[in-house]
Amino acid sequence: MAFKTDIQIAREAKKKPIQEIGKILGISSDDLLPYGHDKAKVSQSFIDSVQKNKDGKLILVTAINPTPAGEGKTTTTVGLGDGLNRIGKKAAVCIREASLGPNFGMKGGAAGGGYAQIVPMEEMNLHFTGDFHAITSAHNLLSAMIDNHIYWGNALEIDTRRVVWRRVLDMNDRALRTITASLGGVANGFPREAGFDITVASEVMAILCLAKNLKDLEKRLGDMIVAYTRERKPIYARDIKADGAMTVLLKDAMQPNLVQTLENNPAFVHGGPFANIAHGCNSVIATTTALKLADYVVTEAGFGADLGAEKFMNIKCRKAGLAPSCVVLVATVRAMKMNGGIAKADLGTENVEAVGKGCANLGRHIENLKSFGVPVVVAINHFVTDTEAEVEAVKAYVKGQGSEAILSRHWELGSEGSAELATRVAEIADSDSANFAPIYPDDMPLFQKIETIAKRIYRADEVLADTKIRNQLKEWEEQGYGHLPVCMAKTQYSFTTDPERRGAPTGFSVPVREVRLSAGAGFVVAICGEIMTMPGLPRVPSAENIRLNADGDVKGRFVLNAVREIAHPAK
Repeated sequence: MAFKTDIQIAREAKKKPIQEIGKILGISSDDLLPYGHDKAKVSQSFIDSVQKNKDGKLILVTAINPTPAGEGKTTTTVGLGDGLNRIGKKAAVCIREASLGPNFGMKGGAAGGGYAQIVPMEEMNLHFTGDFHAITSAHNLLSAMIDNHIYWGNALEIDTRRVVWRRVLDMNDRALRTITASLGGVANGFPREAGFDITVASEVMAILCLAKNLKDLEKRLGDMIVAYTRERKPIYARDIKADGAMTVLLKDAMQPNLVQTLENNPAFVHGGPFANIAHGCNSVIATTTALKLADYVVTEAGFGADLGAEKFMNIKCRKAGLAPSCVVLVATVRAMKMNGGIAKADLGTENVEAVGKGCANLGRHIENLKSFGVPVVVAINHFVTDTEAEVEAVKAYVKGQGSEAILSRHWELGSEGSAELATRVAEIADSDSANFAPIYPDDMPLFQKIETIAKRIYRADEVLADTKIRNQLKEWEEQGYGHLPVCMAKTQYSFTTDPERRGAPTGFSVPVREVRLSAGAGFVVAICGEIMTMPGLPRVPSAENIRLNADGDVKGRFVLNAVREIAHPAK
């Protein structure tokens, strides 16, 4: 039997010109700004023109906590979108853009896998249409203007010890987490401690993802707090007069990117990943535009449902007035076995007992998602090593939780393999049975919001935070920011802050190390445990194996996408 890898499948894709994909959604070629033949940005004038259209049904795809065994959240998102189109529904996919940091680190790409991919896959996992570079440049323009203001007399009386605006870079570089800037004498400014975050953790990224249009974008950018005076008076980006120039840099990046699946169905790729340190959702402008153009929109939220789905519900839906009709929770038999204590090397051997034991993680996510008032379907993302008994064990467990699990073979068969899942999801979405509501109100105190997530979603006993953090939250409440939602920065691998604790642990605390106010984006970030807003590279980064082959094509891990080591049977 011949075998094909993900990248081979992607390169053999029979892509249509992007104008033809636009036509499916009623977007004329005049309203597309092409980036080559297979990707384009959608004009703001077209977006404005469809605002009176009726909204389609919003379907969220999320997952259990990620494991080295693989879950396939993006793969399922793409597969479900193709499946809905296969059964005669008008559907579009909305996913997030890829960061260069994990692509060259350890996570791999972000375009799906197998026969459920978005193309062009290589470009998506590299520079794509340059959105992240624009965000990096806009962010660092503000950084430069802050230090320049201080250098030329500091008319705003910024306390250089209280500059809270860090620089960003779209790469994993632990050496830049904490730096000393402006060394080298008078000509270089006033030395101070500073640091870098990864671009996806930038407040500018969050603002781009949450802004409704360019006017809203500029206002939000101006609202960002960048520093304080000695009297603790906040200094805003508009005080530095940076908001206008930043908006100019972000003008094109603000427009959603239109691409296609392997089966030539429309897909919007726009906005930042990383729900462990950011809110990790597709942009509001992409999602809301898709809802005006398609009857069903399938979108994803980053990492496990305790992070991505929670932020999707409590931040994105709250801010944008969205309400999902159905949630698809992705799990794999392999991941259940890993949560049940089986080593990665032994996952190919049938072990029904371990599957049952590991389902506790799945069950907790089901409970959590239902608490938002939204019906849940479990998609068992099929691996060829899964046995019938193992699959039935997952189905039986999910049934006992009052939900339904459906085996989906989209990775192997494309839309043919996801048709059953698509049919059931469409039935649920059309039933209008969802009664969505965030799990905390706007007027709840900030610390109580953090506690609500930690106790109701993670199942922690308590939140640990010192007096300095509690006082800071109270101070922000007094300044009028108490109504904001909270964005939890926490390891994605566990409900706890310990990445090694799998399953559904209880009897633990959530330590909050730091809080940051993102006044422009409109949320407060709580940094928990040892999570870093600038990741580091692993011992053996993927970059070591990424190169061009003799034909000039990219080879290496990030183009493989899925964590599966099993090749695809040739179709």
